[in-house]
Amino acid sequence: MKNLKLYMVSIVLLFSYFVSVAQGPRGPRGPGGPGGPEGQFDKNQEKSGIASALSGFQFRSIGPAFMSGRISDIAIDPENENVWYVAVASGGTWKTENAGTTWRPLTDNQPFFVTGCVTIDPNNSASIWLGTGENVAGRHIGIGHGIYHSMDGGKSWKDMGLKKSEHISKIIVHPDNSNVIWVASQGPQWSSGGDRGLYKSVNGGKTWKNTLEINEWTGVTDLVIDPTNPDVLYAASWQKHRNVAALIDGGPGTGLYKSVDGGETWSKMKKGLPRSNMGKIGLAMSPMDPTVLYAAIELDRRKGAVYRSSNSGGSWSKMSDTVSGGTG
Repeated sequence: MKNLKLYMVSIVLLFSYFVSVAQGPRGPRGPGGPGGPEGQFDKNQEKSGIASALSGFQFRSIGPAFMSGRISDIAIDPENENVWYVAVASGGTWKTENAGTTWRPLTDNQPFFVTGCVTIDPNNSASIWLGTGENVAGRHIGIGHGIYHSMDGGKSWKDMGLKKSEHISKIIVHPDNSNVIWVASQGPQWSSGGDRGLYKSVNGGKTWKNTLEINEWTGVTDLVIDPTNPDVLYAASWQKHRNVAALIDGGPGTGLYKSVDGGETWSKMKKGLPRSNMGKIGLAMSPMDPTVLYAAIELDRRKGAVYRSSNSGGSWSKMSDTVSGGTG
């Protein structure tokens, strides 16, 4: 109760001070007058007055705790488990070198603040690939500005293109050849077209080729690679867009695809998968057996299921009737 009273007295005193500041001193306007130019107070006087009013108080945070928002992706250095890179939905990219004890921002001086994914080159841990634009379907998300690459652990960044992608889902670097990169791009949310689909580069990101272009509303929302055979990749596509009234989610463009030639060509997987309208799909591969795949599939907006394949996507079986909800 004592602390509450002290807190209330502090608020009243501060309120009284700011009311007096708002009313302001009377006198001639102009650079030399207390009113200042255009009725504004002299800035030095104002700062001095605020400092004087607050000098008797010691402030501390009483909550709620600081909130960092959504984490889009995390990458851990395979050569040093204390080094992590974190892509934040609306806060850029951050790095820790002591397993999360302290953090520093890496992209505050870059022309974007929304990041969707971060990938460490398996052949060079100082080579970091960053996809901007969070890949969810909410109205609240911001857009990205393509692909960025760092060769010095995030100290500096180079723009690598795909500026019209707006929402990057995943980046994979070839485990044996750093010049080969695959990018899953969802594409613009409020308009058709853009840099949308599965992009591949064979020259370290200098140029990009769209190898899975489905339709003007469909992008690629997830991507996995067979670690035992990097020519084998699996992609999940998602047809969706927004207008001012609603999310138009799902459609014939949504599906699962497989490539056996390093992403140059793709075939659609169908056997055992839902025939109804599918929404967003998340993919995972068993770390013990790359022929075992899992797909978390959104169905009819508020329903979903988990499907499993034990033969490299040749056929699928339903494993559950629900998937966890989220922001898309």
